Amino acid sequence: MSTARVVAVAPGSPADEGGVVVGDLLTAVNGQPIRDVIEYRVLTDDAEVSLSIDRGGLELDIDIEKADGEHLGIEVDSAVFDRVRTCDNHCEFCFIYQLPKGMRKSLYLKDDDYRLSFLYGNFTTLTRFTEADLERVITENLSPLYVSIHATDPQTRNEMLKNKRGAMSLRWLRALLDHGIEVHGQIVVCPGLNDGDILEDTFCGVLDEYPELADVAVVPLGLSKYNREPRMRLHTAEEAGAVCDLVDEWQEIYRQHLGHRMVYAADEYYLIAGRPFPEAGTYDGFSMHEDGIGMARAFELEFAGATGEEAIGVQPGFFNWVDGAPAEGYRAPRTAGSVTLRPRAPRPDAPVGILTGHYGMTVLAPLIAGLERADVRLVEVEAQFFGGNVGVAGLMVGEDLQRTLSEQPAGHRYLLPDVCLSGGRFLDGLTPDDLPRPVEVVPTDGVALRRALEPRDA
Repeated sequence: MSTARVVAVAPGSPADEGGVVVGDLLTAVNGQPIRDVIEYRVLTDDAEVSLSIDRGGLELDIDIEKADGEHLGIEVDSAVFDRVRTCDNHCEFCFIYQLPKGMRKSLYLKDDDYRLSFLYGNFTTLTRFTEADLERVITENLSPLYVSIHATDPQTRNEMLKNKRGAMSLRWLRALLDHGIEVHGQIVVCPGLNDGDILEDTFCGVLDEYPELADVAVVPLGLSKYNREPRMRLHTAEEAGAVCDLVDEWQEIYRQHLGHRMVYAADEYYLIAGRPFPEAGTYDGFSMHEDGIGMARAFELEFAGATGEEAIGVQPGFFNWVDGAPAEGYRAPRTAGSVTLRPRAPRPDAPVGILTGHYGMTVLAPLIAGLERADVRLVEVEAQFFGGNVGVAGLMVGEDLQRTLSEQPAGHRYLLPDVCLSGGRFLDGLTPDDLPRPVEVVPTDGVALRRALEPRDA
């Protein structure tokens, strides 16, 4: 039986007044079992709602009256109440296979669940998608979805996913598009496997078979020092440049045939190739910002004040308005309640060190140089914990920050981007309080960094 555990009840909410308490297990709504928060939201939308509750083995029915569309005020422990549909692919480039042992159990879960794609923007390969899933997506208009394409050639896709269903699972992508579902695609490029002519064939396949796609992100594989797959290797600068050139060429082809650029290369490709980023206008509104597409240009605009006081940042997702859906993934709260913005802060006029990864150094260097301030510097955090080509700020961990900050002078202000935290913890389980220097946790956007660097009263 699928259940959802109540982890919070808003004071004065309909659920609170009806008698729902933390720890209750929600087993049904209006007599109907519920599989996930999507069904929960639909079934609790009416003015009269009946909740079936398991409270320590005692079965209760709680009837609640409220306004139409009013939220119950319940927060549950998961977005999926039945079992999350796990991924049965065996991709050589999967980063989960490259994690060290001993990290949080949740980090090792590979999902391939279209519901999490809808709720949080997770990418699904559709290899476990069914006719029943398609019917539900269409009936309930679960749009947009995010689909991992990797290659449109069936044999290449099968080889990449290491799954006999991989060759034909894109038939579900065609069906989704046929029914008007908005879909965003992703291609993880592995050198020697699906780059070069195969990547161009994939771009051609998108144009021929899936032209209704909203957009397609082209991203490099990530490798940690724990990678054990001999075919997986880093891009050379020449290979990265070839990807950039191919994307540029096909953007124009897509513009001529479809009216928009369709395909975009991740910022990492331009960094690896040593090339300047495309102009901001070529990202068409930064629709794939969360996939590392145009982050650098967006940050630049925010830092310069071109977006006013609004950050382009994370795009809002379904969970932001679905009552009860826990914030997870990219949209999870970065800091826990115990972490303040400026714990144990040094004096306001202290020199400032901005903590960032290898790629962040390249992006931020010209912005900080443009300030012409001797009191502001960048501090690179070398990714020894993961190793490999890991260089993004979001994968900075406590262990690497401890080593870096121990070599930095005391009494300075150290700014830490919140993207490396989830619920106040780094991926290795440490917290900002475990660091040898006090840090200021700052939202990861140009507006927030600009504000953090503004002169403060002593």
